[in-house]
Amino acid sequence: MFDKKSDYAQNKRDKDAIIYISVTGSALLTCADFASEDEFMRWKHWSDSDYHATEKSGRYYYDNGLPMADEYLDLIVSAPSVEDELFQELAEAEAHAERTRTCALLMVQIRSCLTQKQYRRLWLLCVEELSVEAIAAAEGVTHQNVSKSIIKARKKLQKILSI
Repeated sequence: MFDKKSDYAQNKRDKDAIIYISVTGSALLTCADFASEDEFMRWKHWSDSDYHATEKSGRYYYDNGLPMADEYLDLIVSAPSVEDELFQELAEAEAHAERTRTCALLMVQIRSCLTQKQYRRLWLLCVEELSVEAIAAAEGVTHQNVSKSIIKARKKLQKILSI
């Protein structure tokens, strides 16, 4: 009939406990582990029928696992650990913070050597990617004035920052 050492047989044999089978082994749950005796009996009946159905189908709980072939073990070993990923994120955050500080210092230097108008026009051209004509239209001046201003600003930057 049924294997006397099976999960079902062990659970059915002990009327006052539920044998809980987990990956770390089996554990006993008694009536004291539940809020009431009715609740214990309901779970006891469920566990008996679940173990019985599983064994009757010819399967066991540990059948749901995958055999660990060498190629799978290599993947597991080569996968980065949580600590490695956290360290990588921290290093990237520090590098980003360093780039931000460097850019801020460079922007202070650029701003100090240009007039406010030159800085604004260069910003609109390079960062906001507006055309010289669009900048001129927004400021209500000719595109030649904007173009000359940007050329002078670039020459100042080349001279002072050695770009």
